Amino acid sequence: MRRIRAVFFDLDGTLVRYRGVDFESSWGAIGEAAGLAAEWKRVQERYLPHPELYDRWLQANAELLAGRAVEPILRKLLPPPYPQGVREVIERLRARGMVLGIVSSGLSLVADYVRKDLGFDFAVANALEVRDGRFTGRAYLRVPLWKKEEVVRLMAAEHGLSPEEIAFVGDNFNDIAVFRTVGLGIAYAPKDPRVAEAAHVVAHEFREIPSLIP
Repeated sequence: MRRIRAVFFDLDGTLVRYRGVDFESSWGAIGEAAGLAAEWKRVQERYLPHPELYDRWLQANAELLAGRAVEPILRKLLPPPYPQGVREVIERLRARGMVLGIVSSGLSLVADYVRKDLGFDFAVANALEVRDGRFTGRAYLRVPLWKKEEVVRLMAAEHGLSPEEIAFVGDNFNDIAVFRTVGLGIAYAPKDPRVAEAAHVVAHEFREIPSLIP
């Protein structure tokens, strides 16, 4: 194994954990915050079995938010619910000179907040267009749900890294391909035994993560 020089994190279910929402996700949480839980659930049930239609799923969610004011919704989402120990862990990794990033199919409004709040070097996530303080009903796909590893490779190259020099921390099925791409795959509180099996190591508590990175 090459020396690990960077740690990239998933967002939903990893850096943020919205309890009572499917996959503990920021996408699910914004639907709840907007009072659209039932509509959000119907869209998820329609598209989850069809990974090739993820861009349509994203757009369908965006259309449900069209015309709604952003600030009242963000007040319910932020600050996000971090796992215990997150600030300590990020400080320890930063002290080791690691490049720290977020690569997520979650919501950029939350990912960008976390990047600034915790001091990450970058965050890449899917975006909802906002104009004059309201959602326009348009979405921008930056991290395909089932092709996250492609974005990890892209961000590695942008920061002068090889994939083998990256540790990736994730929790769900769409992180499995990333685990196979990077030098060290860490399953944190994995949602399914198959996620744990695909990872190199498993962390049940967030504070364990630095000790798992050689």
